[in-house]
Amino acid sequence: MSLKHGLLGLLNYSSMTGYELDKAFKASLSFFWQAKTSQIYRELDAMETNGWLSSQRFIQSEKPNKRIYTITERGKKELSNWLSLGEAHIDDAMRVKSAFLMRIFFAGETSLQQSLDLLHKYRESCLQAIQGLGEAHNAISEYGKMVCDERKSIYWEITVLYGESYYEAGLNWADKAITILEKEAQK
Repeated sequence: MSLKHGLLGLLNYSSMTGYELDKAFKASLSFFWQAKTSQIYRELDAMETNGWLSSQRFIQSEKPNKRIYTITERGKKELSNWLSLGEAHIDDAMRVKSAFLMRIFFAGETSLQQSLDLLHKYRESCLQAIQGLGEAHNAISEYGKMVCDERKSIYWEITVLYGESYYEAGLNWADKAITILEKEAQK
């Protein structure tokens, strides 16, 4: 997935301001795709240049001016083409590229305590991520009402289920790794 396709997907449901898109993205997609606010606005400008979306500026006297983005037919076609190439992206989902796991692999060069500390921090991050997915459930409910199509929100729930399973697997792995290293420390 790319950021631009995530933004096109959100705009396919409803026109939004950049602020609303940033909020929607972070509430629903950020557990599997991270983006900074500046990246989102940069992509919106590029997508408008490509003709995938249009924007309309609204001048407001008591609030900052706002720009509302709307997906164009060309943008809908791009989103549809990207979605139809699903098979090409399955291999990407199966690849792991993790600097963290690289550190664990070579952690024998550090102290046992340093490795345990790292694993405990990872475990805590997994717990926080699982708690954060509760926000994703709330976002699904909120944006599901906007879209008025329950079938679409089922797919959103499926991605949150993946996130929960992913972080639960991380917790399970961390617990096993910590147990192994604690046994090693007792030797």
